[in-house]
Amino acid sequence: MPLCFAIWPCDLAVGTTTVDGDRLFGLVDASDGEIARPDRETKWHKVPLIRTRLGGAPMSKEWRLEVAVPGGGWLPAPGPESDRAISAFLGFEASIRPFGAEDATPFYAGPLTEARYAKAPIHLLTTASLARLKALHPEGTPDPRRFRPNIVVDMAPVEGAFPETEWIGRKLAVGDLELTVSEPCRRCGFTIIAQGGFSDEPGFDTDPGILRNLVRHNAHNLGVYCTVDRPARIGIGAPMRFL
Repeated sequence: MPLCFAIWPCDLAVGTTTVDGDRLFGLVDASDGEIARPDRETKWHKVPLIRTRLGGAPMSKEWRLEVAVPGGGWLPAPGPESDRAISAFLGFEASIRPFGAEDATPFYAGPLTEARYAKAPIHLLTTASLARLKALHPEGTPDPRRFRPNIVVDMAPVEGAFPETEWIGRKLAVGDLELTVSEPCRRCGFTIIAQGGFSDEPGFDTDPGILRNLVRHNAHNLGVYCTVDRPARIGIGAPMRFL
């Protein structure tokens, strides 16, 4: 039976519309409020090199966002110090802003921004699809961090297939969490951009072959979006099954 593991180093509390601690803040151009678009504009291409983490206790909603630019230490965000560091790194005035007032820290009184990635509560990806991409593009690094899924399902490779793309409309359970696979996840140019590592994990370089092979062999897609039928808390290693 396939097992899931999260891109989070802890359990996930999944609600009907989002994962606790997910999609809370946006990075914007301070001059006009434009939200970061690394997939479309070169001025944002260095953004994936900025590291982020949630400190505190995310599952109790007592978290705090911290960011670090290459060569710098961790800084609390949103805040003037982190904005100055990010602006110096990017080469223009930039700012981190909450998506909603409920996401802001108590002392924050600045402007908000709008969430870009609200298409579905859950983005799910299988290691079988990553293995298929690696087979098509052996010199590439199809690391799951390129694709930013909420849940990664560990399963054996399926010959010649990106298996979850064929699950559209099916219902599945991950532990006590029940989901409906709603649509494939169409990939953009963000997936090819260089990204920094975390802790002792290395990053990876810009690689157009990642997206090129997804366009050629899986209609631009990798992974799937899911809606939530039954919210639950899930842990690393929770079994996945079809309903």
